[in-house]
Amino acid sequence: MISKSLEEYLKTMYVLKKQNGNVRVTDIAIKMSCSKPSVNKALKVLKENELITYEAYGPIALTQSGEDLAKKILETYDIVYLFLKDVLNLPKEEAEKEAESLKLVMSDHTANRLAKYVHKTLDLDDLDCCYDVNQEKCRKCQKTTSRGKLIRKEKEE
Repeated sequence: MISKSLEEYLKTMYVLKKQNGNVRVTDIAIKMSCSKPSVNKALKVLKENELITYEAYGPIALTQSGEDLAKKILETYDIVYLFLKDVLNLPKEEAEKEAESLKLVMSDHTANRLAKYVHKTLDLDDLDCCYDVNQEKCRKCQKTTSRGKLIRKEKEE
């Protein structure tokens, strides 16, 4: 188990990899508005937890466990964002900011319950598949929020 701040580093690395094809200490520091020594300290802990592979001045890569955790973090954000924007009708910018904050303090149990509520309320699909943000199969099944479904929903507006 890692801290929420380390989860943010992991999520940032995953997003940078998807956007740029690679991950560098400098890019992480810029994206997270922090110092390179802070990034290096986080990388050391993430490496000790076998969530990344990294050697000083070398490439940074997420392990399969690291990638799975990063996807879970992003999915939790999606769930909270949908709730705030589409259920509570907050403006998009406010929902984005609040979702970032709330996902940092939300337990998996609460995220799972919120996901079921959001899906039912927005009539996206039912989540009678024993939804669990910790299970990869749930992220891939037809009954779960995914970044793709979120993007499609926003394009409809």
